[in-house]
Parts: sequence; structure tokens; C-alpha cells
Amino acid sequence: MNDILVQNTTAFFEKSFGSAPQKVVLSPGRINIIGEHIDYNDGYVLPAAIDKVICFAFAKNDTKKSRIVAIDLNEDFEIDLTQPVTLSDVVWTNYIRGVIKQLQDNGFVFEGFNCVFSSNIPVGSGLSSSAALECGMIFGIRELFDLKIEKVDISLLGQKAEHWVGINCGIMDQFSSVHGVENKVIKLDCNTLDFEYHNADFKDYSLMLFDSNVKHSLFTSEYNTRRIECEQGLAIIKENFPAIKSFRDCTEEQLLSIQDKISPTVFKRVHYVVKEINRVIKACEALDNGNIELLGQLLFETHYGLSQEYEVSCAELDMLVDNAKADDAIIGSRLMGGGFGGCTINLIKKGHENEVKSKFSNLYLDTFGIELKFYDVKISNGTTLL
Repeated sequence: MNDILVQNTTAFFEKSFGSAPQKVVLSPGRINIIGEHIDYNDGYVLPAAIDKVICFAFAKNDTKKSRIVAIDLNEDFEIDLTQPVTLSDVVWTNYIRGVIKQLQDNGFVFEGFNCVFSSNIPVGSGLSSSAALECGMIFGIRELFDLKIEKVDISLLGQKAEHWVGINCGIMDQFSSVHGVENKVIKLDCNTLDFEYHNADFKDYSLMLFDSNVKHSLFTSEYNTRRIECEQGLAIIKENFPAIKSFRDCTEEQLLSIQDKISPTVFKRVHYVVKEINRVIKACEALDNGNIELLGQLLFETHYGLSQEYEVSCAELDMLVDNAKADDAIIGSRLMGGGFGGCTINLIKKGHENEVKSKFSNLYLDTFGIELKFYDVKISNGTTLL
């Protein structure tokens, strides 16, 4: 699939600029196996790069201007590198403007270039196409002009570019897009950026995303509320256990012992957080031991916590996971991402993929009148030069 994308992108570059590109870069989207809403609660996440990518073709143009073409949108823009970088009304261009601004603000010197890009990452599906765009652009400029930028700094520059656009994202998306390794997941501490790889051989099971095709508007307000509730809960935990510095130091037993001192709503939130941090650790052990059935059970447990305790699910996602739990071909399922819509991530017995797609497509359409989309994904390498 990516071979065709590469061929089409390089051919488009040649047609547009009359010569072959000097550099071709692939930058992937990402999934998160487990560890949802834990990045801002001092826990761990378990993301991986996937085989859905943006392909970029680059060449120097020996001017002070850069021209960038978005093939899929049939749009392009030009930016003068000698002028201050400002936001545009054309939203997609801002991610690239943000990258150029961050590179310049951090002292990196480069000349004009031409770039075309095309993607097979489904937009709006929670697979972090914006992080792939930022990191692929930085990586390509680095390679084209021989800039000295470490992998971790590509991630951080990409995150800063997204902040400049106005989206206050964490580091997980950019980090996993850059640091991905085929058949490995990344256990990442989002505070320290310490990380380690764990095997992701799913053996007799396939990874499949069910895209609910809905995105409820609750997300932003509820996200902010959850952060406040967790801060309130942590403050009470620290009052009662002065040695505890963060949620990762707190056991479920300690939390249960002070349940009567915490409001029911806040207790539910922090109970989910403490258990989810522990589930990430268990998930790593399950992967290391090849116990994919246990991993599947942990996914179901996470969804229960997200739905009933953290309360960031919705009827569509709950229906998909409830039916997955009742299906012998599916050993694990949960909502993936912030919630209130988006995708579920599912572990499905190999050989049963088509029957699952048919069954769930019909069920979902009958229940909600909405088409369900499916994405088969494999864990792949991070941003790379072809």
C-alpha cells in the first residue's frame, strides 16, 4: 500500500517541478495500546507507530522561498523564509508554518525547498495525522539541509509547532511517530521522556480499529473538568499519605482506605487513573510473555474504567465494545483516544476479520444509522528516509 503512495507522490513531484526529489520521507500515524488519559496524570502510555503514513518528497530550490503542495487537498502555498511566520486562515498550512517557525526560532538555518506530500492516514480518526505531518516535515528539512537535530528534538519541535497552531497536545503523538519501531510498542513516561520498547507480537491476533464516525462536542470542556478533578483527588491523597508524590506512587489499597474523604465523582476519576497506570505495567508484562489473551482482558477493563469511572465514552463506543465482549472472535476492545467518539481498538482472531467487519457494520448501521469504518493496522517504523 505504501509503495503505491510513494510512487504517486514522487511522480507528482517530478510532474510539478520537472525533476526527481532529492529526499523522500515516510512519517506514520500512531495508535495507543493502553494508558488513556494518563499522560497528564503522571503515568505511562503505550503507543506505537503504524503502517498508515504521510509520504513527503523534497528538493532544494536555491531560493529563499518554499513551495509546499498537499496532493490530497489539491492545494498549495508558498512561504518566504526571510519574512516573519504568521498564522493563516488556511488551517492545514499552519502546521507547516509552525514547523518552519520552530526551526528558525531554535537557530536552524536552511534555504528554500519544494515539497509535495500525500497521506493514507484517515483524517479525523484519532491516528495523529497532524503529528505525522509535523515530524515528517522537520525530518525532511533536517535531511535536506544536513541539520543536526536529535530524534527527541524532532518530537519536541513538532509538539511546539502544534501548540503554536493552537492545539495544546501532549508529547505522545509526536514521540511515537518519530521513535516507532516495527513490532515494538513504546512505554513512554510523558514527563521525563524516558522510554523503553516492548515486543508487540500479537501472534494469532490482528489489530483492527473500528471508526465510530462520530465526534461529540463534549470533549474539550469535559477534558478540562477531568484534569481539575484529578488534581483535586491527588491533593487529598497527598494530605493523607505525605510520601506520595504522584498517582504512580499510590496503590489501590491506599486510595480505597480514604474513599470516604473524597467526593464520589472525584473518587471515580482517580480510581480509574491509579488502576490504569497499573494496567500499563501489566500490559507490558503480558506482551513480554506473549500473553495476548491477558492484554485483551486489560483492554476490556480499561474501557470499563473509561466508560463508567472516567466517563468519557458515549453510546456508540459502548455499543461497539459491549458487542465485542460478546463475540468469540474478539479478545479485547476499548475506546482509543480522548473519548466521546473516534475509534475503538480491537484484538481479533486471525481469519475472522471479514466476518467481524460484516457483523459489526450491520449492527452499527441498524442501531445508529451510521456507517462504521474499519482500519487494519500493523505496528511499524517511525519517521524514516527512503
